[in-house]
Amino acid sequence: MSAIPLSTIEDTQEEPPVNLWRDAWHRLKRNKLALFGLIVVLILGFTAIFGPYLAPYDYLGQDLQARNAVPSLHHLFGTDDLGRDVFSRVVFGTRTAFLVAIVVTLIAVAIGLVLGAIAGFFGNPFDSAIMWLTDVTMSVPNLLLVVVINASLKTPIAKWMEAQYMATLNPFYRQTIWVDFFLVFGSMALISWPPYARLVRAQVLSIRSRPYITAAQALGLSNWLIMKRYVVPNALGPLIVSVSAGLGTAMVLESAFSFLGVGVNPPTPSWGNMISDGLRVWQHYPHLLAAPAAVLGLASVAFSFLGDGLNDALNPRGSK
Repeated sequence: MSAIPLSTIEDTQEEPPVNLWRDAWHRLKRNKLALFGLIVVLILGFTAIFGPYLAPYDYLGQDLQARNAVPSLHHLFGTDDLGRDVFSRVVFGTRTAFLVAIVVTLIAVAIGLVLGAIAGFFGNPFDSAIMWLTDVTMSVPNLLLVVVINASLKTPIAKWMEAQYMATLNPFYRQTIWVDFFLVFGSMALISWPPYARLVRAQVLSIRSRPYITAAQALGLSNWLIMKRYVVPNALGPLIVSVSAGLGTAMVLESAFSFLGVGVNPPTPSWGNMISDGLRVWQHYPHLLAAPAAVLGLASVAFSFLGDGLNDALNPRGSK
């Protein structure tokens, strides 16, 4: 019996199936900057979740004998003018930044995904109406819209919560931080959804002319079922990349609004209000400004690197 050539045996071996996400992960691992961004994001996420166990001090704890102390082994980032540990406040500020970024991004993506898919798949008159709303929203200055929402809604909501407290004596209604978060979530989501809607609409316009969509329509499937099973899942790739960058943008926006006094207000720690407090005394106590500003800058750069890496990993042809 003649021997079978080795090359023939190798040719008959089955090749492993192609997996988009596995291949994307291999490409992402080869991108050093993207890997650095991913590691930083994971560290910040771990800090946001387990902040109370990592912080050496209570973020509201005051030590008047250690006011404005410089960084040391006892206080890694020093203390502020009330003797509060800056490192602990930065750690708790990470939770605030991540909470705002994740919730705002999820709300904005949900709105953009629904409106963008409807506009791209069904066309006019839905397309014209949704794109007009998108253009109007993007034409309004972000800061102006946030200021108007906070100025018009914060006082009525605070009065309603006070009335509820007087009627029920429930201490929950005295926690005004929930008013700040509600207004921040709502106002930031209202200014963040248009880019996602535009992106999804462009993807859906390209997908709806594909042969498998035509085949699904020929089989009598409803438009909503086609969108759910075939259109939306195939439009998620670029959206994932946009979301990774949008998280960093939401963090910066929240810090900017808190810096201007229309975001999360003290005593809840936020990188923005910490930067605002440190800016007033940075010439004498630069650590009060440097610590939160450095962490915010690192988070923003990390999300930017991760977004670029995801774009290269999920869209290798477009990255060449």
